[in-house]
Amino acid sequence: MITVRPVLMVGLAVLTLGGSAALAQHQHGAPATSPAPPAPAGKKPPLRVTMEEMHHGDGVPRGWRFAWPEGDAQKGREVFAKLECYQCHQVSGAGFPDVKPDPQRQGPPLAGMGGMHPAEYFAESILNPNAVIITGPGFTGSDGLSIMPDFRDSLTLAETIDLVAYLRSLTGDHGTHHAHSTPAREQVAGDYRVRVAYAAPGGHASHHPGATSGHAQHGGASTTAPGHLMVFVTDTATGEAVPYLPVTATLAAGQTAARTVKLAPMVGDGGLHYGADVALPADVKKVTVAIGKPTIAIMGGRPPSATSVTFEWSQ
Repeated sequence: MITVRPVLMVGLAVLTLGGSAALAQHQHGAPATSPAPPAPAGKKPPLRVTMEEMHHGDGVPRGWRFAWPEGDAQKGREVFAKLECYQCHQVSGAGFPDVKPDPQRQGPPLAGMGGMHPAEYFAESILNPNAVIITGPGFTGSDGLSIMPDFRDSLTLAETIDLVAYLRSLTGDHGTHHAHSTPAREQVAGDYRVRVAYAAPGGHASHHPGATSGHAQHGGASTTAPGHLMVFVTDTATGEAVPYLPVTATLAAGQTAARTVKLAPMVGDGGLHYGADVALPADVKKVTVAIGKPTIAIMGGRPPSATSVTFEWSQ
């Protein structure tokens, strides 16, 4: 059973670091002089460091943190079926066999979970389900431990990586509790990983203090209730949220003129994001996020950059 709880990072640092590059530098005394190949679209670029930087960085590169590797979601679905995870976890519309739920081993449904949690969260739930235990039906057994089995001895590393990729791919409808939220969209743009989500009116994230309402933006002319548009911006090198950025979103619809909304930094259940209470047109086709240079000085590291990214949209 995949439990719903805060992220705890798994100590599998051997899987990241760009170890082959660091080893080559150690063996030959200097990094390669040829230009680094670009990272595949949508993938986190590797960190490239010298041995000197490693020796003065407590054994890790500056800004490093563990990141779960990319996997094959289709192969992960096959692993999910092999383990018969559908016996405990319902995935609506996925085509798995119908089973009679067992109240003693029934975990939460997984449809839509992929957009709500990072890969490391799912990995730890599979490898170490008792790291943190949610108390309550569907999570805790009579012994006080998680009812989720421990799969570390029954899965290969490749299968685990692919299974996590499959769980992360489950971003569709996920029940009434989150029925008003559309799946998150995510892309890498320049130095940033940009994720966009929209909570429609009535959803759990549709109202945030300090946000600008759709009514105010139209001078009271709009009669459409606003939802909440959220843009999460993290640094591709560190994985940390980036504050102090000017961020706007341009909404391009089919029948109306494009409209640009200024987003304000705020903190919600998902952490720091840039948001605004705004009513998205029913026929919105694209949402373009523009990110300006930081409004504070950045000491050291790479120079700040401005960028933009466009998301194809359908509510």
